[in-house]
Amino acid sequence: MTYYDYRAGKKRIDEILNARMPIQASSKLPSTDNLTFENAYNSWISALFVDIRNSTELFADDDREQTAKIIRSFTSEIIEILRDDPLLREIGIRGDCVYAIYTTPKKTDLYEVHNKAAYVNSFIAMLNRILRNHGLDTIRAGIGLAVGDDHIIKAGRKGVGINSTVWIGDAVSKASKLSGFGDKNGISRIVMSSLFYSNLVDVYKEQRPDSGFETWYHTSNSLPYWGTRHGNVIIADMDNWIDAGMTD
Repeated sequence: MTYYDYRAGKKRIDEILNARMPIQASSKLPSTDNLTFENAYNSWISALFVDIRNSTELFADDDREQTAKIIRSFTSEIIEILRDDPLLREIGIRGDCVYAIYTTPKKTDLYEVHNKAAYVNSFIAMLNRILRNHGLDTIRAGIGLAVGDDHIIKAGRKGVGINSTVWIGDAVSKASKLSGFGDKNGISRIVMSSLFYSNLVDVYKEQRPDSGFETWYHTSNSLPYWGTRHGNVIIADMDNWIDAGMTD
């Protein structure tokens, strides 16, 4: 029979609530390995979530081996796109969603995160072309982007090796929610928060003033949060290669 020592539990909660936990402001978030149960950081971070849209139907498919191969293809290549970056602070899988969190102390860092979203967008087109070539059903997915000045703590049970990083603020929660709106009901695949968009506009105006970036993303009454934008930005070279048949 399971036994929980609730008296000891009450003492542990009192210790946590009564202890000092200094929150260190950091322009660039250090490695999460530096987190302990006694400290916390506050820093600008960006989150990117990629959420499979039709996962319920996909997971209910009778051909489970084929479904497993599709999910493995989806997750492995998106992780490959998102992982290779010195700004990366966490990457993982939540159910049918792949996510990554980056330290983004400068506006120009958002350019790199957005570029990854564009690669993911083009990859989904590539994966769907390959799936069609194999006679398989295609997938849909939403890509959520958000930025925030958030708190980062280590949470779990001290001393037993069960813990995880918890991100307290707007970036992670918004990116996760926005990914659920992409690629359905007339909304494009990439959906970004208003703060992410407004900062990214500044970067494009400075670095690529003739890009026409303001025309790439649009508002919609069906999206949550004021100023949320959606668009379908791709990597042109990759998209041309897909259209050419991916033979070389």
